[in-house]
Parts: sequence; structure tokens; C-alpha cells
Amino acid sequence: MSGTPILERRHDMGSGFPTLLRKELQRFWKVGFQTIAAPVLTSLLYLLIFAHVLEDRVQVYEGVPYTAFLIPGLMMMSMLQNSFANPSSSLIQSRITGNLVFILLPPLSHLEIYGAYLLAAIARGLCCGVGVWLVSMFFIDLPVHNAAWLIVFSALSCGVMANLGIVAGLWSEKFDQLAAFQNFLILPATLLSGVFYSIHSLPAFWQSVSHWNPVFYMIDGFRHGFFSASDVSPWHSLAVVTAVFVILSIHTLRLVARGYKLRN
Repeated sequence: MSGTPILERRHDMGSGFPTLLRKELQRFWKVGFQTIAAPVLTSLLYLLIFAHVLEDRVQVYEGVPYTAFLIPGLMMMSMLQNSFANPSSSLIQSRITGNLVFILLPPLSHLEIYGAYLLAAIARGLCCGVGVWLVSMFFIDLPVHNAAWLIVFSALSCGVMANLGIVAGLWSEKFDQLAAFQNFLILPATLLSGVFYSIHSLPAFWQSVSHWNPVFYMIDGFRHGFFSASDVSPWHSLAVVTAVFVILSIHTLRLVARGYKLRN
């Protein structure tokens, strides 16, 4: 039928979802030195440099050392960047090498394809975040005020970037297009979102600009889980991040259901 999506599920065959999910998990786990250890090392270098320079000069929250303030931001930055990288790099590599067809042939619905890439991306992001946390323990004892906030903001934020990664992977036909997506959108959004500072230290105009950056709410809400202190209400941050996740999920699902660029 002309109106039938190209990825409609064939119910007479078994699901390939577990296989695709396992493939995406193994894809980053087997090269963990590159996909997990390297981002953790990058965050460690940020921590060493900024903590050494600003530890005695900056205090954002009362009673919270700058090193402690910095670590949640670095954790979230690592989680976001790697959640984006996992599905985007997987899809574009599959397209360039020509093995994308092996994802289209099995009895996979668009929900299963989307779910496999989403869950694998969240898993990689969480692994990187935990890695940064473990390394930071050698520098400072980081308290946890509310673990529920940490879990919710980690999962939703990684989910947001996973959706963007799927969209970028579907849209990009060459590695330089993917690099442009990452360098001109993802990287500025994460670095200019309060990772290294409180937005209250900015001029009024840039504070207003920061409030239009969804990544700011991801980091601020996540940081609240550690210190019970934040620049805006954690409930406000939760509402923004949840709304962004839902909107992006719907859009990404529609693209996958249509088979957007999957058969090109």
C-alpha cells in the first residue's frame, strides 16, 4: 500500500530488537578505551586545569568548593556529548559502509529501531558520567543530596542528546556534515550552559540567553541532586527537559517511521 510506512513491522517473524540493541551496546563497549576512557580523561583534564586555577578564587554556592561545583557539570557534559555521538556515528558509518541494509531487512518496527539506538546511547552516556564521578573521588568527596534527581536528569538528558544523535545520523551523508552538526550545535550548547560557572555571574543579557538553552536546565537540575542548590527551580528544569525530550522523541520517531534517508 502506498500509505504504508517502509518500516512497518512484519508480525509473522520474530523481533530483531534484542540483537540490534546488543549490537549497539557492544559497538561502544568493545572499544571502551576510546568511547568511555577517552571522554573521562578529557573531563579529568578540565577538572585539573579549572580546579587548579579557580579553586581559591570562585565560590558559586555557599559551602560548596569550586571543584565540587565543577564535577557535576563535567559529568553531564560528558554524558551529553557521548549520548549524541553513539547513534550519530553508528548511523553514518552504517550508511557509508553500506551495511545499513542489514538494519532494514530484519523484522524491526520503527519503534524497535528507535528504541535500540536510544537505549544504547543512554547507556554510553551513563557509563561516561559514572566514569567521571569515580575519577573525581580521588580529588574530592562529592555529596549526594537526592539520588532521584540525579537519575531522572541523567536519563532524560541523555535521551535528549540520543534523539539529536539519531536525527544527525539520519540527516548527515558525510562525516563533515556530522562534524558541523556537532561543532556548531552540540558543543556550543554544552560549553555555554553553566558547566564551569553559574549563570548569575553573567550580565543580564547573557543570563536571558542562557535561559533559552535547554542544556542549562539539564546541568542545573542535575547539579541540584548533589547540592540541593541551583540557579533555577529543579521542577522548572525538569519541566523544560521533559518537554524537550518528548518533542524530540516524537519528531525522531516520525523520521524513522518514514525511513528518512534510510534507503538512500
